Amino acid sequence: MSISSSLYAGISGLSTMGNAMSVIGDNISNVNTVAFKSSRATFQDVLAQQISTASGSSQVGRGVTLASVSGLFAQGSFESSSQPTDLAIGGNGFFIVRAPGTENNLYYTRAGEFRFDQSGYLVNPAGYVAQGWALDQDTGEVTGTIGDILVPKSSAPVATDAIEVITNLDSRETENSALDLYAPAAAGNWDGTGDPPIGSGTYAYHSAIQVYDSLGNSHDITTYFDPSGTANEWEYLVTCNPGEDERAGASGTTWAGALLYGTITFNTSGDITNITANTVVPATGALAALTAGVDTPNGYFQFAANFTGAATDQTVDLNFGSTYTTAWEKEALASSQYASASTTIFQDQNGFGAGFLQSVSVSAEGIITGHYSNGQIIPRNLIGLADFNNLIGLSKLGGNLFSVTTESGAPITGQPGTNGLGSIAPNSLEQSNVDLGAEFVRMITVQRGFQANSKIITTTDDMLAELINLKR
Repeated sequence: MSISSSLYAGISGLSTMGNAMSVIGDNISNVNTVAFKSSRATFQDVLAQQISTASGSSQVGRGVTLASVSGLFAQGSFESSSQPTDLAIGGNGFFIVRAPGTENNLYYTRAGEFRFDQSGYLVNPAGYVAQGWALDQDTGEVTGTIGDILVPKSSAPVATDAIEVITNLDSRETENSALDLYAPAAAGNWDGTGDPPIGSGTYAYHSAIQVYDSLGNSHDITTYFDPSGTANEWEYLVTCNPGEDERAGASGTTWAGALLYGTITFNTSGDITNITANTVVPATGALAALTAGVDTPNGYFQFAANFTGAATDQTVDLNFGSTYTTAWEKEALASSQYASASTTIFQDQNGFGAGFLQSVSVSAEGIITGHYSNGQIIPRNLIGLADFNNLIGLSKLGGNLFSVTTESGAPITGQPGTNGLGSIAPNSLEQSNVDLGAEFVRMITVQRGFQANSKIITTTDDMLAELINLKR
């Protein structure tokens, strides 16, 4: 009889409204959960039953059931943070994380609350390791395949292979000695066995810079300058501490520490017009001339140094602010010869000693850069993101994690800002996208629906009681 059917229709309403209230409760309870994505319950009617009417067969509904509980993946607002590894995604995509203690169990999350663990891995509060690509520290290019993000706690030393010495040499100076700053045997002022190896009255000016060997040890490279006796021409001598000169055959000789010798010619405007260079052969102390454009494929003269006793010498470019292509060309910052006191305008070198990680920064492109105590700023990793063709098909696992299902499809991974993936917002966390106002309105309608369905049951019970009373 249709009276009993109405009981089951009311029961279906109570059950469905109860489930809908559970969804609302879950949303509201996670209103402050980082990057939480709210859900929505939708309903559908149940297959109708056939009844006979005066006009023929008709249909009467049999109640309601839960059609789906689907996630709402709208963007949440951003909350500022003082932590550079607090990351938010502006746009589409999920962070990829690996479960601790596993090799291939990957999960996906919008919550970017990351920290570095004791081993240098980027992890979330539950220890899941963020995934991305390693970067070549010299070129910044991606290397290898996607894997755990690891930022080393230390940076290896980098041997110096280029120095820049920009000076002004006083045009009013005159030659200080009839001897060259360097010449083989007794014809020069440099004596690697002396203390000091060169007298202060034999040159007009000198400039020293600290360089590094392959082990990270620092060494002084000193360049001495003196007018050559020819108008607008200066001789220069590049040296290191004779006791640190480990080139084959140099130790204990008069030419130990002498690395490069040559001349710089200026025009009447004080600009460089020509540079000559001669390497000092350590086995004999003889000079071997270098030819600009032949011996200098990067446009500068080079000298060889060896501070560690290694089989291969350390080759260093020397830049006075003029580079050679088909002629010597002035750079933006160049050495000069003006009528003012000799001075070092600028000097630089590209080597580093060993360093330790002091801080990190993350760019909008997802590049994690390490800042080290030795002054190096090294791009270390690129954060990976993933997207899906059907977000609603993802399975919620708790802990702000989602997993892949056949309904979601395979993840589409890529770099932030590419292929429709969002960009990274460092020092930010995405907030929950729960709209409390909307949730309260849904709560009211579900509550009223539950109340109305309970009335169906009590009213049907009264009708059944009247039916039973017919027997009396």
